[in-house]
Amino acid sequence: MIVEEFPIAGLYAFTPKKFGDDRGFFSETFNARAFDEVVPGVSFVQDNHSLSRDPGVVRGLHFQTPPHAQGKLVRVTRGRVIDVAVDIRLGSPTYGQHVALELSADNWKQFWIPAGFAHGFCTIEPDTEFCYKVTDYYAPDCDSGIAFDDPDLGIDWPFDRKSAILSGKDTVLQSFKDFKSPFVFEERA
Repeated sequence: MIVEEFPIAGLYAFTPKKFGDDRGFFSETFNARAFDEVVPGVSFVQDNHSLSRDPGVVRGLHFQTPPHAQGKLVRVTRGRVIDVAVDIRLGSPTYGQHVALELSADNWKQFWIPAGFAHGFCTIEPDTEFCYKVTDYYAPDCDSGIAFDDPDLGIDWPFDRKSAILSGKDTVLQSFKDFKSPFVFEERA
């Protein structure tokens, strides 16, 4: 497995190996021991799978607040997305900064987004399937988000608000400047 680090502490990309022949391929997409060597002490409680039929579907920027904050290990099994994680940990030297990367069925990358980050993605191919593991169960009372196209975040999405396909919930998310973060940055030893 190839592990990639980013300038924002806590974010990692993992690319599992694929072994192929004329029948197809095999890949060990998750191994708890290998994951724990990079991100210790994480356990997943639920797997989620979404299908977005059209390019330009934007989901996010979402997060759950404590006490049900979630870490996510995300990947694409069909299609392509631009995936984004925004640091929303107060006291972080990278507060308000983001990492954006392409996840696709072809590049096979997975993106680890710990609690304390807002997360979202935008589909860039039709019929994109997005799968992710989470560290806590869905808690509607803790569900929150920030507008995906907030100019203060400076995210270069492939679609603007006029052409993006959003859920009703995502059209009314708060601005970054109005957001009061419940997350606090803790440096890892």
